[in-house]
Amino acid sequence: MIRSVNPASPGDVVLEIAPADPAAIESALAAGVVAQPGWSADPMARVRALSALAAAIESRRQEFVDLMVREVGKPGPEAAGEVDRATAILRFYSQIPLDPVGDVMPGSTPGAQVLVERHPLGLILAICPWNFPLAIPLWKSAPALAYGNSVLIKPASPAVATARLLAECAAEVLPDGVLTVLPMGGAAAGELLDDGRIAAVTFTGSTGVGTRVAERMARRAAPAQAEMGGQNAVIVLDDANLDAAADAIVAGAMGFAGQKCTASRRVVALAGICVELESKLAARVGAIAVGDPSADGVTAGPLISEVAAEEFESARMAAIDAGATEIARAIAPDGEGFFVSPSLLRQDDPLAEVNQEETFGPLLTLIEVADEEAAIAAANSTRFGLVGAVHGRDLGRATRVASRMTTGLRRINAPTPGVDYYAPFGGEGHSSFGPREQGRAAREFFTSSTTTTVVPSS
Repeated sequence: MIRSVNPASPGDVVLEIAPADPAAIESALAAGVVAQPGWSADPMARVRALSALAAAIESRRQEFVDLMVREVGKPGPEAAGEVDRATAILRFYSQIPLDPVGDVMPGSTPGAQVLVERHPLGLILAICPWNFPLAIPLWKSAPALAYGNSVLIKPASPAVATARLLAECAAEVLPDGVLTVLPMGGAAAGELLDDGRIAAVTFTGSTGVGTRVAERMARRAAPAQAEMGGQNAVIVLDDANLDAAADAIVAGAMGFAGQKCTASRRVVALAGICVELESKLAARVGAIAVGDPSADGVTAGPLISEVAAEEFESARMAAIDAGATEIARAIAPDGEGFFVSPSLLRQDDPLAEVNQEETFGPLLTLIEVADEEAAIAAANSTRFGLVGAVHGRDLGRATRVASRMTTGLRRINAPTPGVDYYAPFGGEGHSSFGPREQGRAAREFFTSSTTTTVVPSS
């Protein structure tokens, strides 16, 4: 059975459901394949259907918010923001079917034309994580649907109740087979990677699993897209507004208990301001409200599972044993719930394990460096390259520093989390594989092109 529990109160079972059996999986595959050609052929139907799905989700907004708070421990304001983002994503992509579908170029001989056209791939498998249980399934499926594909969503087990609510909304407004949400085990999803009816796979999750997905799809020359981990650095220059920087850093590191691939993990501070910045960060980390995510003012709720909490504590203690100093720690509540204490560590060695490997939780390290060059080197010292941020009053300088960070996303005087759904999203190195997600950049993954040369018969 797939069992979803309230991480703030593990005795509260949100949903227990049997995973899809082989017959259900086969039915979903067949329905998706059958539905896709008709869906692709009618762009106006796609416009109406995606708009209607946005309206259906919006009509159940509070239901989604309450469910995300209960099921994944997301604080209420963040859950509300996620629902609003999800409907905005759908409304954006509802207009994509009206975009041009290709280009006309002159041929190399007189009177000839070259037609370049984009075509949907077919049935897309979307393997989704639990931490954004509504937004990520939709930022994958909305562009896929807009460009004429059908979609099969494999939701993460800790978020199956939110996925079921999404499926209910989709069933109200979308044609049969166009969008199917199918809870299943990892082994069953893995077998789908070898099924020729799955035209492509889009994945968000850990780096290890993401690279295995890409490798498996490559065996049959099928497209894969993987958004994976991040060990995101924030460089604080010596002319930065330190109060504003500290606010942005702590919010980016500790919101939703650090359970975001875009969360701030490392602060790289120039020597002249490091002592003052450390004091400001410590005060803010120590004041973080940890507790019931439904309560007002709570920034950090529980981690998603007991295993996640144990792994967090193990990583924190290993870092301290290896020479890091704990500068500040918030107070986690006692009793049930998978709560941990958000922590700020000082570890000046950029190559220390805590600075190299992602800890998926509210753990932030501070690194002091001598100058700007050392700051850039420290920020770029990991195998990940998702988000980098720079804080400084001189925007020209801050922009130059940011341009040298080997990351797909760069933020200046802003927290590392924060996604503009109409702009490309993705990282470098071990953070991403394949074309970018979101915005019109999504077309590069969810369609392929054909080139037709037409020469007059005369």
